[in-house]
Amino acid sequence: MDRGVTAGRHGGALLVVGDVVTDVVARHRGPLAAGTDTAAVIRTLPGGAGANVACWAAYTGCADVRLLGRVGADSAAWHERELVAAGVRPRLIVDPEAATGTVVCLVDTGAAAERTFLSDSGASLRLEPGDWSDGLLDGVARLHLSGYLLFSESSRALAETALAAARARAVPVSLDPASAGFLAEWGVDRFLAFAEGLDVLVPSRDEACLLTGLPDPADAAAKLSRLVPLVVAKAGADGALVARRGAVDARVPAPLAAPRDTTGAGDAFTGAFLAALVAGAEPREAAAQGCRAGADAVRREGGRPPREDGGG
Repeated sequence: MDRGVTAGRHGGALLVVGDVVTDVVARHRGPLAAGTDTAAVIRTLPGGAGANVACWAAYTGCADVRLLGRVGADSAAWHERELVAAGVRPRLIVDPEAATGTVVCLVDTGAAAERTFLSDSGASLRLEPGDWSDGLLDGVARLHLSGYLLFSESSRALAETALAAARARAVPVSLDPASAGFLAEWGVDRFLAFAEGLDVLVPSRDEACLLTGLPDPADAAAKLSRLVPLVVAKAGADGALVARRGAVDARVPAPLAAPRDTTGAGDAFTGAFLAALVAGAEPREAAAQGCRAGADAVRREGGRPPREDGGG
């Protein structure tokens, strides 16, 4: 039995540990005008890679999705309401000093819908081992860690604590590296040392190439799968690559989608992919569900799925 692939208690809960932030999404067309005004449509939305993954997992069928995150008192109640409305069971630690993290998303409304992020991590990366309890794993089939946790000392210590606790209970652990820029700054070798304890790695195409130094995403995914049993590399409109035991064994196409806003598309993929694994799907099938969710995500504004009550 492959560690992290068919292991796990099907039908149990998915626990996500990660960032909860406020997204300020500014949609503009064409290049930004330096030194003057650029017309934009601006909205404030709930976000954060960890929170987005949890919401998409719930939206795509995981009946019990839990989230551990840290927020500021300024918006704790709002974030909790939004998560509960999305079908997630949040455990939000209210930071006594820091405000909720904020990300300004600059979205070019041209054909590519490219986005640029300005990030203030705020309380989100102030998670610490004291926020963890092994009881959080009760009834959990899979644990997912947001890669952003690795980029501060305290939240990295929490991630290490959670990973050790999950391995002691034979709960498979997945991680999304989160950002090629942060990875390059923190150090590839340090990341790979942490990744040795994982069961599933869900990098973007760029992150996979950065982590291996290989220019071809398929070669990069294959190499990473010698370190982590299951690697699923997200490639946007080109779908996804599923790699195990040092080789790519599936290339999964993505549905055609006219992009409106690519913010959170990778989180949508990861959430749907994990929901399918929890339900017992094989990796290829789970990746296909992830691709469908990613296509749904780029058709709408913000990083969260639609809600039945019409909110979000």
